[in-house]
Amino acid sequence: MKRTTILLADDHTMFSAGLQKLLEPEFEVIGCVQDGRALIKAAVEKNPDLVLVDVGMPLLNGLDAGRELKKLMPRLKLIFLTMNPDAEIASEAFRIGAAGYLLKSSAGEELLQAVHYVIRGTSYVTPQIGRAMEERFIRDPMSLNRPKMLTDRQREVLQMLAEGRPMKEVAFNLQISLRTVRFHKYKIMEELGIKTNSELVQYAIKHSVISPP
Repeated sequence: MKRTTILLADDHTMFSAGLQKLLEPEFEVIGCVQDGRALIKAAVEKNPDLVLVDVGMPLLNGLDAGRELKKLMPRLKLIFLTMNPDAEIASEAFRIGAAGYLLKSSAGEELLQAVHYVIRGTSYVTPQIGRAMEERFIRDPMSLNRPKMLTDRQREVLQMLAEGRPMKEVAFNLQISLRTVRFHKYKIMEELGIKTNSELVQYAIKHSVISPP
């Protein structure tokens, strides 16, 4: 029987190594990448059955990389891992097509259980976040379907600026003009009601666009 193939995406190499050791007795780990852009490239090339992806990664965070992958590979199964127990972030993950969502502090047995659930076609969310999502939905039933405020391109620009990358570097990486980067930054700050770079970084951390320093 063909073993399920899994691609790992996490910028912490020791954590990825631990995941690989945990998974390999049952599954075939076909690669480990360290940023969202590398994830998209590797997933398209290797065509895994499932991706375990960290929400907070450099260059392109896990949520935005996952959103792009679901457009390119709709049948790909995604399990998100995070240190952030925020139910809003979990809700966003499931809006883009997540099959599973766990905390990095979850036990190894729970991760294996989640992978088995997802392979069988059942979604999985770690109980702590699942309860918070239910409470949030009860308070605000429309919250799980609320559209994101920023475009995909704006989120890319936001992440790179919040990571402290100069505008010229952002323009080079996204292959757009410096003027376009400035325009996106203006529109982002206008849309979010943000007035300073510090507030921009705080927003990016709160919404898991980047990881806390």
